[in-house]
Amino acid sequence: MDTGRIMMAEKNGSHVIKFIGDVRMTLCTTIEACLKTMFDKTEFHSVVVDLSETDGIDSTSLGLLAKISREAQSRTHQIPVMVSSKEDITRIVQSMGFEHCVYEITDGVNHVKINLEEVDIRPLNEQDAHDKVLEAHKLLMELNQKNYDTFKDLVQTIESGH
Repeated sequence: MDTGRIMMAEKNGSHVIKFIGDVRMTLCTTIEACLKTMFDKTEFHSVVVDLSETDGIDSTSLGLLAKISREAQSRTHQIPVMVSSKEDITRIVQSMGFEHCVYEITDGVNHVKINLEEVDIRPLNEQDAHDKVLEAHKLLMELNQKNYDTFKDLVQTIESGH
């Protein structure tokens, strides 16, 4: 699998974030920086998350995708779009409860092309990793009972410091 990369573009308040390769917890500070860049802008109209070239994605990254959706919905009152053309990745995001409430998932047939720029990878320290993993899994737990049951022990372990 390709080491994960993140691409991003913005035009007139419309944003695209594209995950490429294997997107893991090691990219959580980079994803968070994208969030900050996107939502610190005064003009925000929409976001499309493109997973069409994602080979793998972990639960921490999925939790941060839930955070992107939550923030976007609070600003636009619309469910953002997720492009996912690989069956295994689509199955993962659907299993987390993303379909319809968190993202409108499409295979990308009508996806608008935009010039994306690679985001510089941000260093990850132990405290950042701890905080982002905890936050991401709490967000996933809020989505549905299945996620709550899946991640409650992990969250309790992280919170207890073991």
